[in-house]
Amino acid sequence: MPHHQAFGRPAQRPAEASPPSAPLAVGDEFLDASPGDLVVHAHHGIARYLGPRTVDREGVAREFLLIEFRGGEQLYVPVDAADLVRRYVGVGEGSPSLHALGGRLWRRQKEEVRDAVTRLALEMIETQAARAANPGLAFPPDSKWQREFEASFPFPDTPDQAAATAAIKRDMERGISMDRLLCGDVGYGKTEVAVRAAFKTAEAGRQSAVLVPTTILAEQHGRTFAERMAEYPFVVEVISRFKTKGEQADILERCAAGGVDVLIGTHRLLRPDVRFKDLGLVVIDEEQRFGVRAKEHLKRLRLQVDVLTLTATPIPRTLHMALLGLRDISNLATPPAGRMAISTEILRFDRGKVREAILRELERDGQVYFVHNRVHSIHRVAELLREIVPEAVVGVVHGQMKKAEIRGVMASFVRGEIQVLVATTIIESGVDIPNVNTLFVHHAHEFGLADLHQLRGRVGRYHHRAHAYLILPGKKPISDTAEKRVRAIEEYTELGAGFRIALRDLEIRGAGNILGAEQSGHIAAVGYDMYCRLLREAVDSLAGAPDRVHRGDLGVDLPVSAHLPAAYVPDARARMDLYRRAATAPDAGALAGLRAELADRFGPPPPEAEALLAVSRLKAAAARARARYVGNGTDGVLAVFEPPEAAKAFAAASGGAAVEYQDGYVTIRVPKGKETGAALVEFLTGMFERKSS
Repeated sequence: MPHHQAFGRPAQRPAEASPPSAPLAVGDEFLDASPGDLVVHAHHGIARYLGPRTVDREGVAREFLLIEFRGGEQLYVPVDAADLVRRYVGVGEGSPSLHALGGRLWRRQKEEVRDAVTRLALEMIETQAARAANPGLAFPPDSKWQREFEASFPFPDTPDQAAATAAIKRDMERGISMDRLLCGDVGYGKTEVAVRAAFKTAEAGRQSAVLVPTTILAEQHGRTFAERMAEYPFVVEVISRFKTKGEQADILERCAAGGVDVLIGTHRLLRPDVRFKDLGLVVIDEEQRFGVRAKEHLKRLRLQVDVLTLTATPIPRTLHMALLGLRDISNLATPPAGRMAISTEILRFDRGKVREAILRELERDGQVYFVHNRVHSIHRVAELLREIVPEAVVGVVHGQMKKAEIRGVMASFVRGEIQVLVATTIIESGVDIPNVNTLFVHHAHEFGLADLHQLRGRVGRYHHRAHAYLILPGKKPISDTAEKRVRAIEEYTELGAGFRIALRDLEIRGAGNILGAEQSGHIAAVGYDMYCRLLREAVDSLAGAPDRVHRGDLGVDLPVSAHLPAAYVPDARARMDLYRRAATAPDAGALAGLRAELADRFGPPPPEAEALLAVSRLKAAAARARARYVGNGTDGVLAVFEPPEAAKAFAAASGGAAVEYQDGYVTIRVPKGKETGAALVEFLTGMFERKSS
């Protein structure tokens, strides 16, 4: 009998089918930059964005992005090259220094990062090659049990969950050791995907090890795995400090004999006395939280068994694309059906408001987390809450308590005997209690953004409206930086907000988590987007892909007014986003789609907007032909190519009818009536498209 019937839950209707979502593009868009923000110019380094500027030159109006470097030097960047300029996203609280326009420091830093990402890519490729050379375990296709087990999940799969499950099972069946990274925001269903992989492993007669960072999370996973597999003859055990030495010895003895199908624990699982009869799968939850020695052990395991790594760090599209070819990645970006955003509020400590919020939760038979991350004063805070809400049963849990005490308190809380749990961040990772839908974070200004977002993910995991209260000291002032962090959490409450919360903190810590802490300094030096671009170039180079001319590096200087008039698209940030999208559209089809969107949102495009799209199409074709510059010359249009041999190839493909090749560049003789404006752009586009087709 499926779980939803056994426990009296209504069967959930499957979510309406939709294609698996792509990784969200936060950090990819220039629209996130406002005047005053730091940006990175691909050729010149870190600068400050001053905003858009329209310049009229010889009767032709063009829009530029104005950026300022060290010493007040300014650079006007044409909007058709907007992809050269991205918002700076780095690491930590400090701001980097501006670079000098045309200085050597930026070139040196880029080369250092290029070397580092090449080493990183080589290491990943070598690991992949070693796995491919080592015959792995080929699991059988899904059985009737597997299908029944997955159907018993009482909630509909999101499209991303379904896609990740299918990808993992393909990995497990192909006979090469799996090494897949499963990314997703808190509460997006990573654990269920892991449970299905463990079930497939157990049904094939092999064992799974589930490695987690904290004892409480081990207990949580133990309950989840055991409940999901309760109707099947599989044994799930947890080994942690909550178990006596005798209990641990018994579990390890049965595990070595093959009597345990799923063993869950902390780094305790990596000790020499833990042996498996036939280990087939290792699930690692938040690998970045383990030490260097543990990671080395896991690195060796990757060559022998299937490994599935879970991380609550969302992975933006830029990093996802940069890592393609290096890692197998699945991304959960779709929120579960029916899940609501968490109401988030900042408040100074106020006894009346705290009492009101707790009573509101208790009146709907819910429970409350009150996070206070100082062990020495946690019991005083608990006593204060007992005074404020004498109707509530208040409990305390923290990492310095004895294991039996922690276990007892958590068990009482799960049973509903404790209504308000005062806890340290011991509850941060993975503790999933559906009845808890109000959270207080005491002294919220002392937490990092990633920590605040992770804590907020402990509530609102089902279909109830959840509330998170970020409490600041009653009268004590806080720093501007701390206030910005807390305000960001309050602002970004939508589902999947982990993709948008404070790019400087959450996403880049996340990139460090996924790539390794060593890479954080490199990200800080050149910015997140440039780091990803260099990584992608390194991957392409190692894979033997031909060098490509980056569209933003291609200069076009033609007598045509190509921009989005402010009267047509009034919002400056929307214009910047549209410029970026036009600058990166890969082909004529994508530009046609963008034109249709413009017409739908703003009305029929004026001539300047049509010209912008036409220039973008020209640049795409010219880049494929390896041109680096297209502009007015003495006797026609001058096209410069890199390498110079590409100029000769272009001239040869044109049959010599309208071009003249000399010393590595080409002069294009333009027919009468096509010397200016849209006609010139159309003529040149046709020539380059014929060459690049």
